[in-house]
Amino acid sequence: MTTTTPDGVADTTLGWSLAVVLRRWHELTESSLTDIPHGSRGYHVLTAAVQAEPPTQAALAERLLIDRSVMTYLLDDLESAGLVRRRVDPGDRRVRRVCATERGREVLAGARTRVDHVEERVLAGMDEPSRALFRASALRAATAIQESSPTTDPCAAVREVAGAEPGPASGGAGAHGGRGGGRARRGA
Repeated sequence: MTTTTPDGVADTTLGWSLAVVLRRWHELTESSLTDIPHGSRGYHVLTAAVQAEPPTQAALAERLLIDRSVMTYLLDDLESAGLVRRRVDPGDRRVRRVCATERGREVLAGARTRVDHVEERVLAGMDEPSRALFRASALRAATAIQESSPTTDPCAAVREVAGAEPGPASGGAGAHGGRGGGRARRGA
């Protein structure tokens, strides 16, 4: 099998390989998630909101590495679209838990199918055992990186690789901002 590499070099860096995969994943995913405010970022928030124990707004921002002020705008847009709701935590009235609505669960089910299809397209050049190994290895690597450097911002990496223009609020709204609710672009 012949592969296309920069300048025809067969031995490329891991960074180049990951950037090519990430760029393609990002392009296809964003175009498949136009029904979710903020695209893939909204998708990740919605995915977290369907968990058995709804996350707090602050914990969700921390887990997804989204600035708290940006998370507020993102949740406003998801709430306006009827996909999530914020409810007061019964144990602490100052805390808000983010819960998916029934409509949010339905939208997420369709989005998951589309994202699975995107992943299959992105990894189509690999046989199934190789795709499964790649996914498992990528998850292990990402988990190890996140645990050792919890302030690493994956959205900044996506913006850099995807070539998105920085946005006004976070120094990089790029491809994720500007969806839903007619808001100005406020972060990836």
